[in-house]
Amino acid sequence: MSDLTVFAWTFPVAVPFWALMIFLPGWRGTRRILASPWVPLLPLVWYFVLAIPHFGELWHAMQRPDLGVLQGFLSTPYGAALVWAHLIAFDLFIARWMFFEARTHRIPWWIVSPLLLLTIFLSPFGLVAFLAVRGARIRSAA
Repeated sequence: MSDLTVFAWTFPVAVPFWALMIFLPGWRGTRRILASPWVPLLPLVWYFVLAIPHFGELWHAMQRPDLGVLQGFLSTPYGAALVWAHLIAFDLFIARWMFFEARTHRIPWWIVSPLLLLTIFLSPFGLVAFLAVRGARIRSAA
């Protein structure tokens, strides 16, 4: 399978989960589907499709991180596609956690949905914003 194919299909396999969290947060099916800890597995399939045949290069780049080696690995089509799959899977993992934390702390969906959208594009910003909202909600409930 080509690196371009893996790159092209990584995000689309995650989209249904994002759509459920953002557009159908109150639907029982959303909670039931997202209850599985395996939700990020689909993007990780693409990760392993690339990681296994390039494991030697991946291991070399990760065993003792060096900026030059990492830069060289990421500049390859398979390295960039592999990291993309990693990002998508872990962004989805974080979003799933945010989804359930929002329910636990009764954070309104009109606040959570934009934070999930931010997390899709810039996950560190989305996570930090969510943590701030969550912290404020916890403090106000106490």
